Amino acid sequence: MQTAVRAALALGVAALAACGGGGEVVTAATAPAPVLRVEGRAAPQADDLLISSVKSRSAALAPVPARVALGPLAQSKQLGDTTGPMLVGAGRDVTATGTRERTLQQLNWRAGEAGAQVAAISFTAEEAHGLRLGVRVGALPGSAMLRVYSQARPDTVFQISGQEVLQRIERNRNAGDHSDAGRTWWTPDIGSAEVTLEIELPAGVPAGALDIAVPRVSHIFAALEIPQEQEVVSKINESDPCNLDATCYDAYANQRNAVARMLFVNDDGLTYACTGTLLSDASGSGTPYFLSANHCISSQTAASTLQTDWFYRSPTCNSRTLSSATTKRYNGATLLYASSSTDTSFLRLNDAPPAGTFFAGWDASAGAAATGTPVVGLHHPQADLLKISFGSVVGQSSCTSAGGTQVTCSGTSGNFYRVGWSQGTTQGGSSGSALFSSDGRYVMGTLYAGNAVCGVTTSADFYGRFDVAYNTALKQWLGTASAGARRPIYRFYNATTGAHFFTPSAQERDYVIATYPAFSYEGVAFYAYDASAAGQDVVYRFYNTTTGAHFYTISAAERNYVQMTYPAFKYEGPAWSAQAAAGGSATGIFRFYKPSTGTHFYTISAAERDFVIATYKDYNYEGVAYYAWTGN
Repeated sequence: MQTAVRAALALGVAALAACGGGGEVVTAATAPAPVLRVEGRAAPQADDLLISSVKSRSAALAPVPARVALGPLAQSKQLGDTTGPMLVGAGRDVTATGTRERTLQQLNWRAGEAGAQVAAISFTAEEAHGLRLGVRVGALPGSAMLRVYSQARPDTVFQISGQEVLQRIERNRNAGDHSDAGRTWWTPDIGSAEVTLEIELPAGVPAGALDIAVPRVSHIFAALEIPQEQEVVSKINESDPCNLDATCYDAYANQRNAVARMLFVNDDGLTYACTGTLLSDASGSGTPYFLSANHCISSQTAASTLQTDWFYRSPTCNSRTLSSATTKRYNGATLLYASSSTDTSFLRLNDAPPAGTFFAGWDASAGAAATGTPVVGLHHPQADLLKISFGSVVGQSSCTSAGGTQVTCSGTSGNFYRVGWSQGTTQGGSSGSALFSSDGRYVMGTLYAGNAVCGVTTSADFYGRFDVAYNTALKQWLGTASAGARRPIYRFYNATTGAHFFTPSAQERDYVIATYPAFSYEGVAFYAYDASAAGQDVVYRFYNTTTGAHFYTISAAERNYVQMTYPAFKYEGPAWSAQAAAGGSATGIFRFYKPSTGTHFYTISAAERDFVIATYKDYNYEGVAYYAWTGN
């Protein structure tokens, strides 16, 4: 949220501090027959412990790391603007790992399981409340594993496969960012001044083929981790005293569960906090659509760094401690639409939100928030525990950037609602939070700017109109049925056979994770349609009873040939559907063949394709097998 430089009357002008706008990004096709109002719904109760990015392991498996130490952050770099996205972390250069050569010199490799190699580097920033590492990637095997943890707790690790990191970088590049920032993966904030980055290379990959560096870190100087509910200690740097604890208002219990605190990193390594809201769609698909502000996240590169904190609130009314139900998600988002005209940022989260969250309803009808309409705001001011504000719409305004961090709002009509608060307020960190109808059933706007301050009820906040953003673009995702939506195809690496396994079934995914320890889960490989999807070509699946590997083909002729010629290949039927030819937004699935084992390898990542060609000389590149999608 942006604080006003001078107040404005209903017909006047307000110059408001802002954090900038941005162009529009639209990546979905227009869909017909949108609806104008959708009710909220609870998220399905699902146990995602098997596929969680946070893993438990034996501390004995952690390698002895090289160590890189940074001194305290200069005080001047901690003096961030308290308006707009709340600045909570500063970028710092790291000389010791600034280049590929220096980083490789730090890595002391030792033998791991199944022929793998493992090495680690520990980074410490004095007086930091947290640390995010900017890992710049040039070349990385898809079946590598990257782990992030603290030396104090080496048995609890955040884990991500190389192919997932490559996907995030490729998504940035496809959105037009070919800079170093676009090929940087930011590790999650685990709330520690010391962070260890561990890298595990699969058998057969020479360490010299790795091309990564950590030229920059984000030093978290704000106390974002606060006492749990069993610790009766007040939060440090709490928001202004007139903010109301949202836990005290059970009439909004569902809506509280739709709101998340956001942390993200910009190109300079600065970490910011904002607020976002989970939205339902017309078909109730459970797709994790997420609404926030353009002046928070306006690029895919920033969206890739997104970390969300759910149920980030007090356990009981005014307890001033953090609920033990608080849950983190680390894996970023796909930016679907960003526009400064309504200050809208609309994303699809890469992680499913935790069980117990709520998909908020919304109202895109033009008169949903007429002057005098009572409204409610749910937000994280100063990155604090969830707060609630009560007020009403006092009019509309036209808002434009006035240069730098300033925004000018004026007039009695336009793309922004002018809201006055009778109870509570908003602050930096509230940016991007949703404006709800007074009963909480419908989202109607997104917080952009304002003069709101404790004790001054005549000051106004400005919210981008949801109906305008919806009719411009969001109806493509929110307002139409999604019966034919693409589904994720999950990927495993079998360390025993050296082959990969793919499945569209979450049930089969979970069964493999629980039953076959030799299969390392590597996340979502790509997206495709159900095998029965009309207008698509079926991909067929075989199981090689001799090697234990699977084979996939979209060619009916090749399917028939394999059935006639190779009795060891057991035909398992249609697996999913994709495109046999290029077209639309589909991307090539690249295919390799390894003669020594008789196995095939598939990837949608051009970076992984290039790594395999350069590194694995025993793999024959066979070109594009078919075409699938990098998102749903």
